[in-house]
Amino acid sequence: MARKRVRQSLELIGPEENESLHTPLSRVRIVQSAIRLLNESGLKELSMRKVADDLSVQTASLYYHVKGKEQLLQLISDKISSEMEWPDPSLPWREQLLYWGAQFRKILSRYRDTVDLFNATIALGYNRLVQIEKLYQILASAGFEDRQIPWIASMLKNYVLGLVAEEMRFASLADNSGATAEQISEQYGQFYNSLSKEQFPTFIRLAPYTVNTDWQQEFDFGLNVLLDGLSGKISSNPS
Repeated sequence: MARKRVRQSLELIGPEENESLHTPLSRVRIVQSAIRLLNESGLKELSMRKVADDLSVQTASLYYHVKGKEQLLQLISDKISSEMEWPDPSLPWREQLLYWGAQFRKILSRYRDTVDLFNATIALGYNRLVQIEKLYQILASAGFEDRQIPWIASMLKNYVLGLVAEEMRFASLADNSGATAEQISEQYGQFYNSLSKEQFPTFIRLAPYTVNTDWQQEFDFGLNVLLDGLSGKISSNPS
């Protein structure tokens, strides 16, 4: 959905290779290893060399199956996208989009650094393209204009990515400090309450809601606000 400059030659990355069960090294195994390392060490630490070490092979052996790290990241994002579950197409468009948002957030939250991963790659994989195709179909069936559909899809995608990024940032902050989420919230609450009441009266009043976010309620609220606004842009009004 996002439009980025593409330096590599474009080609559709298939859902999987048809490889023999006896193949000692395969694209499937490489992606599985990469996802495991992603969860253990994070996106910045992921490299072709570390994947090769994890699989006990030479780095050069990986290039028979994967062209390089850029394609590896594409394959990881495509594998994650394959886990997407889709709503019943007979449901009203709004209910379908609420279901889509919940599912997209769910698969992003299963793995580490997925927001950075999706922002760093474009949709070339089969499963990721299917995800976009189905989202486009929901919006088209709702009656949005063709020229608006990619814009709307990008807005919805970026909303989910943004909220998940905030969730992950807070979780990482707690992990790195060795404190629980509740303890982190309490620390920030104490800091905000120590601010000048003359300079930050509204900030202090809203501190309990700022530091004790209910992520599910915030996610639902934000997505519904977006859908409320988008409802007025429908050119027709199918049931």
